[in-house]
Order: sequence, then C-alpha cells, then structure tokens
Amino acid sequence: MARPLPLILAQAPGRPADDLAGFTSDVERRVKLRAPGALVVYPELHLGESAPGVAAAPETAAEPLDGKRDAVLSDLAGDLGIWLVPGSVYERGADGRVYNTAPVYSPKGERLAAYRKICPWRPYETIAPGNRFEVVDLAGVGRIGLSICYDTWFPEVSRHLAWMGAELIVNVVRTPTSDRAQEVVLSRANAITNQVFVASVNSAAPSGIGRSLVVDPQGTVRAETVDAGDSTLTDVIDLDEVSNVRRYGTAGLNRVWDQFRPGDAPLELPLYGGRIDPATWNAAHTTEEPPR
Repeated sequence: MARPLPLILAQAPGRPADDLAGFTSDVERRVKLRAPGALVVYPELHLGESAPGVAAAPETAAEPLDGKRDAVLSDLAGDLGIWLVPGSVYERGADGRVYNTAPVYSPKGERLAAYRKICPWRPYETIAPGNRFEVVDLAGVGRIGLSICYDTWFPEVSRHLAWMGAELIVNVVRTPTSDRAQEVVLSRANAITNQVFVASVNSAAPSGIGRSLVVDPQGTVRAETVDAGDSTLTDVIDLDEVSNVRRYGTAGLNRVWDQFRPGDAPLELPLYGGRIDPATWNAAHTTEEPPR
C-alpha cells in the first residue's frame, strides 16, 4: 500500500522576521492549487533578514519559540491543513542562548517539534549548537528527520536520523556561496548511504543561489530547480519506496542496513569513543518510538 506525501518546496528569498503577514500570503499562494496534507518547506532563516539578502543579527532577531510567531505559524498550518516547516528561525532559548531552530507544524495547528541546528557553519555562524537529533511523525504518513544547511556535511547527522526511522530528511538551506555544488552531491550521497529520501531547499536570490532538489532513496534526483529564481518545486513521493529499497537493495544490490550479522564482533570507533554494535545496527520502523 502506497504512502504518498505531496511536497511543496518554496525556493524563496528571505524576508524580515516580523513580516508574518507577507509570509502567510506567500504560503497561501504556493499551496493554492495543492491538496491538503502537503508538506510545505521553506529555506533556512527565511524569516530572519534585516535587508534583502542580508541575514539579521541573531541577537536582535531572536525570540522565544513559544511567542507571537509561533501562534501565527500554528494557525496558518491549521487553516490550510498542511504540514509546515517554515524554514528555520532564530530562537532565544530558556538558557538565554540563541539557536538556529527549525519548527514543524501539523494540519491540526500544533507545533510537533523544533530542531536546533547541531553544526553551525563555523567560524561564520555564531549561534549556539543544538544537542539533539530530531525526527517527527506525520500521522498516517511516515516519519521525517530535520537538518539545517551545514548539517548535511556531517554524515553522522543523516545516519542518526535514518537510524531513528526517518524516511525523508528535510534539509533547509541558506547558501549564497559556490559550495552549493558540493551540497547537491552530499544530498545525493546522504540519500544513497542511508536509503532515504532527501529534500534540500535553498533560498532564492539574493538570499541564496537556489538549486533545490528532491532525491530518492537510490540517489536519483527526482526534481530540481533550474536557477536561483523564486520558484516552487513540487513532487509526490511514496515513502514505501524506502522499505522497498532497503529490502531489495540499492540498484537491486546493496542492503546497507543488513550489513552486520548477530555473530559479528562490535567495531570500535575511536573517533566517537563508541562502537558499531551489530545488535543495534537497524533503522527503527515508523511504528516504533524512535531511539534516543
């Protein structure tokens, strides 16, 4: 039985953090012709500019997650009947630190989760790093994992999201630099090595250089934007393809999640002070509570 998930990826330029009315209108415009239940995704720090193409200072743009912005985004998702990832926002945590945080809202108008970027783009990005991988269950559909821009350069992030049962990794991006070419390759590599879908949504000019894309669990690019312009990338993915690829193998050959056998010895990982244990080398099913 197929599990279709409509995607609406908004390759849009950024806007000021307080332009919630403009953001609401933009979301309504992009989802106008789509069925309810779509997953709508905006780029990193979409609501976080001080001028066109210029990211606001984190200390001045940050606000607590549970505030006016949160109420507007919750109502918007509920009114339109969509799953909404409004990109990431500057969050002022209860500890007083500022985080780059991606929230997720449900068609019932509830904030389901909020992921703090684990790998800030240092030395350029000064926000505090998060310390928790985050997956979200879309009721009746499947499980997604969240990553923000530079996270995609660290295979440990995507691996853990897949291990926690993510079938689609949503990577929100704000890249105006030439290394977007490498990020496109990394999106495909993360999809291949973890046998998951990847949706990487970059900002449009002048905030970013576009090249948003959707990659399937075998690493094939299903859809992509053609330039850096403001555009809406749409697709409908079948999350059952993840289990199919894992069962039969990438290209009908490679079953990476079945690599280890019960009798295999654990592999020590000195870099992490940990190990790969054959007893735990299994991705969670979406009907299971994700491991933490």
